[in-house]
Amino acid sequence: MTMFNVSTATNSEIIDLWTHGKSPHTVAAYRRYACRFLETIGDKPLREVSLMDLQLWQMSLSSSPSSQRIALGAIKSLLSFSHKLGVIEQNVGILLRSPAVKDRLAEKILTEAEVQQLIQGATTPRNRVILRLLYYGGLRVSELCALTWADLKPRSDGGQVTILGKGGKTRVILLMAGLWDEVMELGKGVRKNDPVLVSTMGGHLCRTQVYYVVKQAALKAGLSSDISPHWLRHSHASHSLDRGAPLHLVQKTLGHSSITITERYLHAHPDDSSGLYLSEEYK
Repeated sequence: MTMFNVSTATNSEIIDLWTHGKSPHTVAAYRRYACRFLETIGDKPLREVSLMDLQLWQMSLSSSPSSQRIALGAIKSLLSFSHKLGVIEQNVGILLRSPAVKDRLAEKILTEAEVQQLIQGATTPRNRVILRLLYYGGLRVSELCALTWADLKPRSDGGQVTILGKGGKTRVILLMAGLWDEVMELGKGVRKNDPVLVSTMGGHLCRTQVYYVVKQAALKAGLSSDISPHWLRHSHASHSLDRGAPLHLVQKTLGHSSITITERYLHAHPDDSSGLYLSEEYK
C-alpha cells in the first residue's frame, strides 16, 4: 500500500482525499470546480497557490453572484482541507471574500394551493408519488433517487422511510396512510433492493429525470417554469411551521445540520411586519 506523502502530494491525490466519502453529486460538482480552477492557474501545485491566483480566478468567473459564491465556496473548502492536511502552510482562501447574494428563499416557497396544483399535474402514478414524496417527505432529490424497498417499513398509521442523507447521516421520516398506499401500489412483484422509483430505462431515477417530472407537472398546472424539486422541500418546511410543527421536528425531518438553517423559513415567510402597524395617511 502506497503511503501518502504530504510534501510530494499531487493535486489529483489531494482532490481524491478531499472528495472521499461525499455524495456522487457533491463529488461531481467539487471536481468540476477544482478542474476549472487548476486550469485557470496553469495546474500550479496547490501548495504554491497565492491570494492573487484566487483573486484573478474570481475575476474570471462570469456567472451570477450566486453561482460565483458556490464556485468560490468549493475552492475555499479545498484549500481549507489542504491546510488541515498539512499540504499548504497558510490557507489563503480565508482572505477571499465571496460576493453578497440576496436571499431569495421566500421566492421559492409555493402556496399550499400551488403544491396541490403541481401534484395534480402529474401524468402517471409514479410521477405523482415523486411529487408527493418531495413535498410530504421533504426529501432531497438525491435521497429520493436512492430509495429502495428495503428502506420502507409499514406502520399501523402509514409507513416509515429510512433516509441516508447529506453527510452520510441517517434519519427516519413518517408517511401518512394515503401516500404510503400510493407508494405500495408501485411495489408489486419487486425485491427489497429494487429502486422504489424506477426510470423509464430501468434502475434508479437520476436527478435529471426528477427535474423533468417537476417541470412537466408545473407546465401542465400553469405554474412557473422556474419551479424545481427543491422548491417542494422549501414548501414543506414553511407550511409545516405555519401549521404549528415544532422547529426541532422540522429540522429532524429535513435532516438540517443546524437549527439555524430551519429558522430561515420563519424569516422567509413572516406572519407580520412592523410596516403594517403604520398609519396610511396618504391613500
